[in-house]
Amino acid sequence: MAKSTFKWQWIILCVACFSAMPPARAGVTADEGLARIREKNTMVLAYRKGQLPFSDLDENNRVSGYSIALCQKIADAVKRELKLPHLKVQYLAVDGDTRFSSILSGQADIECGSTTNNAERRNKVAFTIPHFFTTVRMLTRADSDIRNWIDLQSKKVGVTKGGSMVEMVRTRSSIRSLYITLVPAIYESISMAQLESGEVDACVNDTVLLHNMLATAKNPAGFIITGDPLSVEQYGLMLRKEDTALKKLADLELAHLADSGEIYRIYDHWFMQPIGPRHISLNMPMSYLLRDALRYPTTRTITE
Repeated sequence: MAKSTFKWQWIILCVACFSAMPPARAGVTADEGLARIREKNTMVLAYRKGQLPFSDLDENNRVSGYSIALCQKIADAVKRELKLPHLKVQYLAVDGDTRFSSILSGQADIECGSTTNNAERRNKVAFTIPHFFTTVRMLTRADSDIRNWIDLQSKKVGVTKGGSMVEMVRTRSSIRSLYITLVPAIYESISMAQLESGEVDACVNDTVLLHNMLATAKNPAGFIITGDPLSVEQYGLMLRKEDTALKKLADLELAHLADSGEIYRIYDHWFMQPIGPRHISLNMPMSYLLRDALRYPTTRTITE
């Protein structure tokens, strides 16, 4: 075993031992996730459409994206671990709400998207080590007078249904007496269409997703991303809390991808190269926060 590979395995094992995680439900074995995959000879990856660079359908109707590429590597690791050379990989389309139920019900084995890892969600599900960090800001029309959060007073704001930004905006509106009207949408593309038509005055979301919304706008120059960052969001691939063996395997594979440098090449493809139907580059170099997280992996968030 290479020395560097041993280092990553030791780090991940330490994280697994010392993370404060509640025990699994009685009667559920730690290996249930892998056993389920072995029994069906199939691993199901949940994904969300229209969420480039993380997940979407390409021009050939194939599921692709940064998170998808990482999950496919994890599926390869599962194939090796279970000695299933003909393991099938299936994809399950989910939205902001059903992504959670698909994991909790066992309908999907892992969710491959842009789901924020926070303490509230970890009461129900588990997350791998982070694969992305972003902030929460807003997208608005360039000719509007909205430049920061105070300017949203009595405005209509588009948000993604089930997204972590919903409670943030609701809390800020209450504390600052802004009287914001939230307009939830299942997909970011719907929020973008509402902003273009004037149905909402601004859209609040993770900055990286706002960049994707901006790239798909009919007139990108007519909109701007603005507002002080509300928070730092840490994305992780989501699994069932009971599937501890599957999570350990996923963490080890992500650590291996970081150690080998492959995750940086995957990141570069999706964030620095032209992607999507318009072949637009997001031009978003990997943050120092993510680089450090990949060097010293943990599933705890930076605010804990």
